[in-house]
Amino acid sequence: MVRLSVNLNKIALLRNSRGGAIPDVLRAARTCIAAGCHGITVHPRPDARHITTRDVLELAALLTVEFNLEGYPSPAFLELVHRVKPTQATLVPDPPDVLTSNAGWNLTAGNTHWMRDVLAPLRDAGIRSSLFIAPDPAQIERAREVGADRIELYTGPYANAFGTAAGESILRAHRDAARLARRLGLGVNAGHDLDLKNIPPYVRAVKGLQETSIGHALINDALYLGLTRAVKAYLKALGSRPLGPPAKRPRRRA
Repeated sequence: MVRLSVNLNKIALLRNSRGGAIPDVLRAARTCIAAGCHGITVHPRPDARHITTRDVLELAALLTVEFNLEGYPSPAFLELVHRVKPTQATLVPDPPDVLTSNAGWNLTAGNTHWMRDVLAPLRDAGIRSSLFIAPDPAQIERAREVGADRIELYTGPYANAFGTAAGESILRAHRDAARLARRLGLGVNAGHDLDLKNIPPYVRAVKGLQETSIGHALINDALYLGLTRAVKAYLKALGSRPLGPPAKRPRRRA
């Protein structure tokens, strides 16, 4: 079974755009848990443009499911990780000003021995580690060497090329990458731009996939799947009748 961890960043982004506490990140977490998700993911960034430290602390105190904390392994982020002790820490190579994750770690270039010094304390603290990487055999082998528990395969290029010949080629690379990771004793997660259309073929191809972290597409779909119910609830609150479907325009004669 592939576990679903729901990323709540977009809920916090919407809240922060207006100020105040609406929408409520904790309420969103409770709703997702009640709906059956297996975990909650958040990715706090240095500018706190969406998830804040307070959100992380409150979620850590609330959650009854797995908690996945994503971020660049800066001293401040690692201090937060060790403070809240999430189930999993997913380390990403994002610079502070990046809009969203757009690449995996390059663990074969330069000195990456420092990653061992980051991962070892996580393991000692009972926190599962995952490294965000491309489906590159050399990167996967290096992830095992530096002591990661899992990898998270970066699925952005797959999503962008979905439905094309290039997309099929990328999918095969992910299948082979997952096979190698499992052989090396690494767990396999995946994430970035996965949605209702591209997930099923990915799951069929990538055997042994353990977890997907999904936020943007899921929150987007929730808007459309839930708008009808929300509009009807507000009409009821107003004591108003639904307008009904628009009348069809008569066809013009040629």
